[in-house]
Amino acid sequence: MADTSVTSYKVWDVPVRLFHWINFLSVLTLIAFGLVIYNGGALGLSNEGKALMKTLHVWAGYVFAVNLAIRLVWAFMGNAHARWSAILPGGRGYGAALRAYIRGDGTAWLGHNPLGRLAVTAMLLALIGQAVTGLVLAGTDIYYPPFGGMIAEWIAADGVDPSSLVPYGPKELLDAAAYQDMRAFRKPYIEVHEWLFFTLLGLITLHIAAVVMAEIRHGGTLVSAMFTGRKHYDRTPEDKG
Repeated sequence: MADTSVTSYKVWDVPVRLFHWINFLSVLTLIAFGLVIYNGGALGLSNEGKALMKTLHVWAGYVFAVNLAIRLVWAFMGNAHARWSAILPGGRGYGAALRAYIRGDGTAWLGHNPLGRLAVTAMLLALIGQAVTGLVLAGTDIYYPPFGGMIAEWIAADGVDPSSLVPYGPKELLDAAAYQDMRAFRKPYIEVHEWLFFTLLGLITLHIAAVVMAEIRHGGTLVSAMFTGRKHYDRTPEDKG
């Protein structure tokens, strides 16, 4: 006989689910290319190999950045669980709910639980930081949009067509002083990009661990909900409208 005490709830709409899996795949791809680039010296990567890896990394970054931008906009338009009010920490009763959740009161949540909202906010900030710094570095490293044209004009030697510049190309095509200034400009962006890279690795590890713990502690089919959009509970969720 079916267990009629379990209720199915519609939670994640299609755009949120698409964002989640596209983000997962693009970040995984970016990590793979990023690690190759980061360890290029140890791997004996040639200049041509570095240029190829950076090009692939940038194209994966475009997918990542566009997907992230759509999700940020959707937070103003999606269902109740997709909106900023259900993502960002704060609001009436949030502190009490967070303390109760940390104490382990057994409360079920349809959207992000109070602790999860802190984690999601940290993740979004790191993702936004990676997108912004990555777009700048796409211009400084391989002269790709949206800033590549400006960078190429900045560092091209007198009489050289900026569009003729290629990554790791002849140094005679570059204005030496402008190139050094560009490298100085680039330095803090690459440092932040690398720092956020390792921060994201940590956040992703914590995210996976938290999902497993929440699944064991509260049920609700968290993983399958990112495929089906539905959660199942044998109790009334705290944030049920």
